[in-house]
Amino acid sequence: MKNSSKYKRQYFLPPVKCMDWTEKDHVEKAPIWCSVDLRDGNQALVIPMNLEQKVEFFKLLVEIGFKEIEVGFPAASETEYTFLRKLIEEDLIPDDVTIQVLTQAREHIIKKTFEAVKGAKNVIVHVYNSTSLSQREQVFHKSKEEILKIAVEGAKLLKQLTEEAGADYRFEYSPESFTGTEPEYALEVCNAVLDIWQPTADRKAIINLPVTVEHSMPHVYASQVEYMCKNLKYRENVVVSLHPHNDRGCGVADAEMGILAGADRVEGTLFGNGERTGNVDIVTLALNMYAQGVEPELDFTDISSICKKYESFTGMTINERSPYSGALVFAAFSGSHQDAIAKGMHWLDEKKPEHWTVPYLPIDPKDVGRNYDADVIRINSQSGKGGVGYILETKFGLNLPPKMREAMGYTAKAVSDHTHKELMPEEIFELFKRTFENVVSPLSLNGVHFQQINGGITTQVTSIFNGKEITTEAEGNGRLNAVSNALKKAYNFEYDLVTYQEHALEQSSSSKAIAYVGIRKPDGTLSWGAGVDVDIIRASIDALVTAINNR
Repeated sequence: MKNSSKYKRQYFLPPVKCMDWTEKDHVEKAPIWCSVDLRDGNQALVIPMNLEQKVEFFKLLVEIGFKEIEVGFPAASETEYTFLRKLIEEDLIPDDVTIQVLTQAREHIIKKTFEAVKGAKNVIVHVYNSTSLSQREQVFHKSKEEILKIAVEGAKLLKQLTEEAGADYRFEYSPESFTGTEPEYALEVCNAVLDIWQPTADRKAIINLPVTVEHSMPHVYASQVEYMCKNLKYRENVVVSLHPHNDRGCGVADAEMGILAGADRVEGTLFGNGERTGNVDIVTLALNMYAQGVEPELDFTDISSICKKYESFTGMTINERSPYSGALVFAAFSGSHQDAIAKGMHWLDEKKPEHWTVPYLPIDPKDVGRNYDADVIRINSQSGKGGVGYILETKFGLNLPPKMREAMGYTAKAVSDHTHKELMPEEIFELFKRTFENVVSPLSLNGVHFQQINGGITTQVTSIFNGKEITTEAEGNGRLNAVSNALKKAYNFEYDLVTYQEHALEQSSSSKAIAYVGIRKPDGTLSWGAGVDVDIIRASIDALVTAINNR
């Protein structure tokens, strides 16, 4: 990159220091949300949504909980106009939902917009004109005074047409390209508009401060917003709104810092769809608040369903790493991450703390409809014992001894590495059964008989090893020990039985119990086996045989 000198900073700082927002470290309550998916998000699509898709999207936004929804630019196209009329004439707008319509500050467009909203109960008419230095100089070739006059004339016409309609529409004004506008000039224009509207407590005006193009770091925008909040006329009757775009990748930060700076409202889209790099992602904003104990007042408890509908309506694809909503955002493939998550989940079950604190998971995936076995612990060649063990325990009811978890983890890693693919939970379970459960070759048992003599156990074991059958008798301090001694005697096996664990089965099959056996070979390494049977003694013997076969 050799041409950086052709660029310069295109933003303007407030004329006075505005840094009170830095004293705050979190958002205390949700802002007023306004979805602009049906206008700003729609105009950014390669193929705009058709009428049916727009209606279904509107219904989804209502279900999520949006109370203000920008339904379009009705003067811009026949589809936009028809959509708005359908919502009104078919009574599809709930009484507690306000629709917002956008219009340029041009007379014929404003009048067409007012025709479109006839009959609607709750309406925000959003008028805008561009105020930035570059637009004034390059696009409109107008002075500051001329640009201010456009805003004022637009504000007057909104007020006049509303009075003529006998309506009580609310008004919104945006100095478009606010971030490229001198703050003191933006303030002058906004105050001139407010002087026309004379907002009251029961009919507040909205001043929207759009990041039409993101020119600065978020703290600069926050200072600009704070300056406006402190100096707007009628402030107690003005709703200060934000409309961040994401050109620098800081849309969410712009919105969060702008709220700290005094803003009351945020306009954005689901998953950040919008022109160029997109609008601010309301899903991320809302769930960031939720993760810090703030009720976002929007419902994303079934995020997967919302994602599917969104992709169907828009033809867009949600990135797998998109915060909270992406397919992989809760997924842990790393062994150390999986181990920490598994231990964190056990800690929660044991301690039952008041607040969520699981490592690597900022929120409980279940709160947005995700599952631990399908969405969180994912197994591939990077995974380890913790993740494999967690899946076997939580999905299939198998509580492996710690060292056996390690062996099963290596087994799963090897298969994933060889096949170059992720292993699904059912594949892991089948791999466990194939490798560690009731393995009967090269050693198998044809019969085992016990007798209790003088406080000890005597057993007669009939076994087949490499095709040769042999019957052996031996004693032990218990049934498993006796069988082990018989097999050692028959074949000169050398090992020590070092681990035995059992538990009832609840999910893995109709069998009642599972036993795990670990034996230490002469070289010090461990070999593992599991047995499943209605009889725990039989299960433990099968586990021993499997461990021997796995030497």
